Amino acid sequence: MEEAKSQSLEEDFEGQATHTGPKGVINDWRKFKLESEDSDSVPPRKKEILRQMSSPQSRDDKDSKERFSRKMSIQEYELIHRDKEDENCLRKYRRQCMQDMHQKLSFGPRYGFVYELETGEQFLETIEKEQKITTIVVHIYEDGIKGCDTLNSSFTCLAAEYPIVKFCKIKASNTGAGDRFSSDVLPTLLVYKGGELISNFISVTEQFAEEFFAGDVESFLNEYGLLPEREIHALDQTNMGEDTE
Repeated sequence: MEEAKSQSLEEDFEGQATHTGPKGVINDWRKFKLESEDSDSVPPRKKEILRQMSSPQSRDDKDSKERFSRKMSIQEYELIHRDKEDENCLRKYRRQCMQDMHQKLSFGPRYGFVYELETGEQFLETIEKEQKITTIVVHIYEDGIKGCDTLNSSFTCLAAEYPIVKFCKIKASNTGAGDRFSSDVLPTLLVYKGGELISNFISVTEQFAEEFFAGDVESFLNEYGLLPEREIHALDQTNMGEDTE
């Protein structure tokens, strides 16, 4: 008897190709749940609903139309509600896998915001003690100097786009070398890696138009090979796609 039931279940799904994509994975999972259930413990009505959910029929089919038109029973509602919870668990599991994979592929520390350096000692400590693989971009600015505020705003955007790059800013008067950073050379960008200065740009805003944005600063730094490849927000795109399904 059990062998006959098992054979019947196999025949229900015979000829169906393995699904691909998020919805396909869910359908395959439902199919797996149906096939792995103990046949004696599954009511026939529940088994039929699971079969319908894993093998959607055409609405042109007469029986399908009757199924869509009839009222939903309490048992069906509870079953579908539980199945939705299973789908949510599956999405969370996939999201966690994406996060784990992303973390393994992303080497080094992550920052994501602009660090305000208050003293020259803090400036030196940041340069000397940061990991050698980390690129540090420092904006030396002063209040009231043209372009400094816009450059600080651009740094905020770039820090979010390049979380493995450490973006910092410090007032020239706080560096301990204010005489070297007069208003004539501000804003200045200094780029360090492994404790060494690899690039410096004085009066950097002269390289931009009168009105510039984060994208202009990004392009400028990329011209000198100072930024890594920008991370694609795959997780956000995955989450958006799942929310719309």
